[in-house]
Amino acid sequence: MVRIGVVGGGSWGSALAILLNNNDHEVHIWMRDKKQVDLIRETRENKKYLPNIKIPKEINISDDIEEVIYGKDLLVLAVPSHGIRKVLEENRKHFNKKQVLVNVAKGIENDTLYRVSQIVKEILPENPYAVLSGPSHAEEVAMNMPTTVVSASVEKKVAEYVQDVFMSPTFRVYTNTDVIGVELGGALKNVIALGAGISDGLGYGDNTKAALMTRGIVEIARLGEKLGGNIITFAGLAGIGDLIVTCTSMHSRNRKAGILIGKGMEIDDVIETVGMVVEGIKTTKSAYELAKKHDIDMPITEEIYDVIYNNKDVKSSVINLMLRDKKHEMEDIIEKILK
Repeated sequence: MVRIGVVGGGSWGSALAILLNNNDHEVHIWMRDKKQVDLIRETRENKKYLPNIKIPKEINISDDIEEVIYGKDLLVLAVPSHGIRKVLEENRKHFNKKQVLVNVAKGIENDTLYRVSQIVKEILPENPYAVLSGPSHAEEVAMNMPTTVVSASVEKKVAEYVQDVFMSPTFRVYTNTDVIGVELGGALKNVIALGAGISDGLGYGDNTKAALMTRGIVEIARLGEKLGGNIITFAGLAGIGDLIVTCTSMHSRNRKAGILIGKGMEIDDVIETVGMVVEGIKTTKSAYELAKKHDIDMPITEEIYDVIYNNKDVKSSVINLMLRDKKHEMEDIIEKILK
């Protein structure tokens, strides 16, 4: 039995808490909102984020973060990526350096353009760190539907430890040492998923979505490799696997948000309507700035950025993408060969 604290009680944090409890671990969830904590304690259901799923009585729920962090072997960081820095900085004194930190958020910080591992390294540099990512909707994991993800850490033994803790008959975990690639794949696919949703909102079909996904993974891999990720990672669970599920499922907040944008809704209204954090909106800004900083060609990302942040007409963006200069499909590979 491993003592586990889940920092963040949204849909994903709640689903993983249920999974870990089912694996016979001791689980304690932190939620900021005391009213939400009291309601879940009473009903054993997270009605706001994970409705119609029972939270076992063995799982402790608290609004006291010190209580949730103290004495734990492993801590799951399940707050949105843009909130991780604040949570860690405000509570760093409660952590001890032996605790394994497992990030399950998917995003890139706007101000610093840091991945979550870089934020953690800055604030809690001695703690073992892993990222858990892949095609995994909280709703399906909570219902014990077969799911496969990847545990990535620069330390192989840490990745394997996380694998052992999370693995179950319905939750298969592979390991990887490419933290950069896994984190970027998980974050950047949300940008492309916004595009897939916009396409759906405009009434376009499967051809358009297939094109967005296929050329989208090229952009993700292009930037990911430049930043030190392994190109092969983007062909795996944290790359094309996560991209497929996020672009095609109605569980996807990013796809839902894209659909509303494609139908003409204003961004603030989109966020309010979805009702939960849409990581792709903030990540689009970070991805756009990273592409500019490193001189990486990411035309889909650039168009989505203009739609969200410059109020560009979505149909104009589609036309721009279709009428770009003619290219060979394997241009990146050809350029490498010629070099």
